[in-house]
Amino acid sequence: MISLIPLDPDAMASWLAGEAAGYVDELVASGEDRRAAERQADGQLSRLFPGGRPAPDQYVFTVVEDGSAVGTLWIGTALDGPPGHWWVWSIAIDAASRGRGIGGAAMQLGEDEARRHGATQIGLNVFGANTVARRLYQRLGYEEAAVTMRKVLE
Repeated sequence: MISLIPLDPDAMASWLAGEAAGYVDELVASGEDRRAAERQADGQLSRLFPGGRPAPDQYVFTVVEDGSAVGTLWIGTALDGPPGHWWVWSIAIDAASRGRGIGGAAMQLGEDEARRHGATQIGLNVFGANTVARRLYQRLGYEEAAVTMRKVLE
């Protein structure tokens, strides 16, 4: 059985530092300059987690399978988006727990939670190289809304 429980406030700082580092790494891997990526991550996270705590309508959960923590899910309103538009900011399932449907179940529970808070639409960003996640989101009914492309010139 999969469930979501609010992330323990004592774990928030560590989780947030990991999110920031991971986001910067993904931006750099997609072609962004490291310093620009760090500025972007810092700017977004300071708006979404003022003082290191979630802003209103930002929710961070521990994903639990049969009583054991197996990952995290962060959902909330979109930055500067219209009312009712929410975002899956982050989902991470421990490597040992992947491939068993936990991510999909957590996403569906997150969608239910968003609906309870008035969401009418939910979006997410996935980097192009993350084919496993892209397939999962497509199976769950997410559709591409935009595609960013690049070419390295030599």
